Formats: sequence, C-alpha cells, structure tokens
Amino acid sequence: MNQERAKAKMQQPDTKQRLLDAAEKLFAQHGYHCTSLRKVTAEAEVNLAAVSYHFGSKEALVEAIFERRLQPLNEERFSRLEKVRGAAAAEGRRPTVEETLRAFVEPTLHFRDSAPGARYFMHLIGRALTEPDPAVRSIFFRMVGPLFARLFEILCEAQPNLDCNQIFWRLNFAIGAISRCTFLPEKLPEVPTGVESELSADRQIDMLIGFLVAGMEAP
Repeated sequence: MNQERAKAKMQQPDTKQRLLDAAEKLFAQHGYHCTSLRKVTAEAEVNLAAVSYHFGSKEALVEAIFERRLQPLNEERFSRLEKVRGAAAAEGRRPTVEETLRAFVEPTLHFRDSAPGARYFMHLIGRALTEPDPAVRSIFFRMVGPLFARLFEILCEAQPNLDCNQIFWRLNFAIGAISRCTFLPEKLPEVPTGVESELSADRQIDMLIGFLVAGMEAP
C-alpha cells in the first residue's frame, strides 16, 4: 500500500508545477488582477504559503509562467533566424523576407498545439496585449524584446532598398497580424457564409506569410 502511494505521488506534478499550471489557466481565463492567489492555490490544491515559498510574489509567479513557455520558444525562433542568416551568408546572398518571417512565424503558430496548457498561455498573452494594466504586458515585452530586435536586424539586411524606419513600422504592423492569428483567434467577426471559419495551423501559416511578405516588400 505504501509503495502504491509513493508511486502515485511520484506521478503527480510537484507543487511548483501545479501552481504554474493553475495560475496560467486562471490568469488566462479571468485576467491577472481578477485572479487572487487564493483561487490559484485552491485550483492547484496547495496551501497559500506555497506561493511565497516557491515564487515570493504574485508578479514573480506570472513571470515564471512566461519564462517557462517563452524561453524554449524564443530559443527555437532565435535558432531558426540564425540559420536563415547563416545559410544566406554561405550562399553569398542576402536573407529573403519570406524565409526570415517564416522562421519566426512557424514556431509561433505551431506553439499553441505544442504542449498541454499552451493554449492557456496564448490567451494570457492576448490579455496582456489588450488589457490596460501594464504588469503582465511589461514582462512579455521584456522577454521578447531581444528577439524582436534580431528579427528587425535581419529584415533590414533583407531589404537594403528600404530605410530602417519603414521596415520598423512595417514589422510592427506584421506583429499585429501575427498576434491577431496567434493570441486572439477566437475574436473573429461573424464569418460570412461560404468562408472557412477555421484553418489548420499550416494553412494559416502559408496565408499569413503571403500577406506579410507582400506588406514588407511593398515599394
């Protein structure tokens, strides 16, 4: 009997993991400020002191949620962007806009189906981008800032015919479109008859890339 209990306990997520999972879900569903730590600990089935022990504060808890999800995603996007740049250099050419954007967009849109809870995290980012409170948004922008800078840098290399001011603002518009598809997919207007209401990730990526490339390469 004791062996069965020990085995069951080992199969359960540890306290820190349960807190991260519970907070991610509740922050995504109800918002950061509308979710108390008592609700989080009740969802996680741990005592209130566990938050202070593992994270120290509510803000540190949400920061840990972002680190858990964004760090591996950012590493993949950085790696893919560097591969684009390296391949172009090896071939004696500039990176193309399409391959640069694809290196960023593909892992971003595939992420939502990559792991349990990933969709909750996407909703959490959607809230961070649309709700007025800056607490969660500032954490998100701090963590993606270096990646955005690298993406901008490579797009400038890809388009020497455009000044960096134009590229910067076009990239901001592109990020808006990516965010719309990734973090706020359920907030579509009513879909007209005959129009597909849902797209597979791969089909959405191809359509989005085509749209973004046309905007980034416009005269």
